[in-house]
Amino acid sequence: MGDESPIQFVEYAAQLLVGLSLMLTIYGSKSRFCDGVSRRNFLKIGALGLGGLSLPQLLQAESTSGIGRSHKAVIMIFLPGGPSHQDIFDLKLDAPSEIRGEFKPIKTNVAGMEICEHLPRLAQLADKYTLIRSMVGALDDHNAFQCLTGRVARNQPPGGWPCMGSVLAKLHGPVDLAIPPFIGLAPKMGHMEWADNGMPGFLGVGNAPFQPNKGAGKEDMALNGITIDRLSDRRRLLDSFDQFRREIDTTGMMQGLDAFNQQAFGILTSSKLLEALDISKEDQQTRDLYGKGDPNNRDDGGPKLMEHLLASRRLVEAGARCVTLAFSRWDHHGDNFGALRQDLPLLDQGVSALLTDLHQRGLDKDVTVVMWGEFGRTPTINKDGGRDHWPRVSCAMLACGGMKHGQIIGATDRLGGEASERPVYFGEVFATLYHNLGIDVSKVTVPDLSGRPQFLVENGLQPMRELV
Repeated sequence: MGDESPIQFVEYAAQLLVGLSLMLTIYGSKSRFCDGVSRRNFLKIGALGLGGLSLPQLLQAESTSGIGRSHKAVIMIFLPGGPSHQDIFDLKLDAPSEIRGEFKPIKTNVAGMEICEHLPRLAQLADKYTLIRSMVGALDDHNAFQCLTGRVARNQPPGGWPCMGSVLAKLHGPVDLAIPPFIGLAPKMGHMEWADNGMPGFLGVGNAPFQPNKGAGKEDMALNGITIDRLSDRRRLLDSFDQFRREIDTTGMMQGLDAFNQQAFGILTSSKLLEALDISKEDQQTRDLYGKGDPNNRDDGGPKLMEHLLASRRLVEAGARCVTLAFSRWDHHGDNFGALRQDLPLLDQGVSALLTDLHQRGLDKDVTVVMWGEFGRTPTINKDGGRDHWPRVSCAMLACGGMKHGQIIGATDRLGGEASERPVYFGEVFATLYHNLGIDVSKVTVPDLSGRPQFLVENGLQPMRELV
């Protein structure tokens, strides 16, 4: 879809999927798709809308306004817990042993650029991404808020700051009504509540992320008793939709509907989202490229660590504008190096597969990938062999998006504790992401709950000149 619609058609579509269980009277496998499939209830489905406009009316307005279908997207990989920047992307061989750590750097395919020895695949793709070694302005707080909004969670307007995915849902809406514009794939992670997918803030629940891995999202996907847990049973899925369509057809109802009502019906019974999430549809070579996670790592999503990376590509290809996911956990106050030896090879394979896949499919210009955590780790290794919280500086990776890659932005001092060159703020990264999405942060605003226009980034921050 193109830019903002004059009738806010885009906002409706997000509400449609977030509130689906309320709108369709859907319960479970023992209940029908809607009550009795009567004409009244079927038209009730078609009449769900925003500001008095029904779904068929909105579709007709979209058709007459010439709205396009091309789109750009963001995949955000959150590393919950705060990854150890000086052991991954900013190794300090000249530092004392209590700071230096156990790992050695290796060369990449970009001259003068080195990363951790446990990232050999990413080392061969360094020309396709940019490392930021000087992220500043973080808080000592286990929360994804800053990575999802570009702002700190202080002095917020009523309702709170919205995350990027919610902003995109508000401004641009869906590319395809069958695919939510904002999808959160972070799994339920036990006590690690800070590994979240995002929040709509003052933009409201209509722009919240669709979460197929959590309770609300599973309810959203319970169309005619078909849930994400039964995704592998394709025959039952198709049979259920076919049966519902046959029941509608026998009433003669479809013949009395215009093209836009029929399109609305097709949207509400579409399995396109389920298809996008079903990675079994990928050829085995592609699935092998991504690999599998550690089956014993259940709190962190286990094998789904890798599946979510593949699913994110399938979702943006299908039409999602923003997909967020969390990869493992990085809060290593003890045994930092043992934990990294386990997780870094998985991260290396999964992220390198995603970048390779995006390039091979010609999506590298339209899809931007950002990977980061909420803060860095202390320069000094503690008595338990771990590193503690260090909000003064951290690192990030930006890839694809048609940017200038094969470079390092910023630097830290000899101990890796302070930004010594080109400090980068979270808002600058967000301004760059919005720029890649065709949004001018110096002009575009979204209204808060009082109707006051709010800019998308704070303090007039602009896209990073090194990248765009």
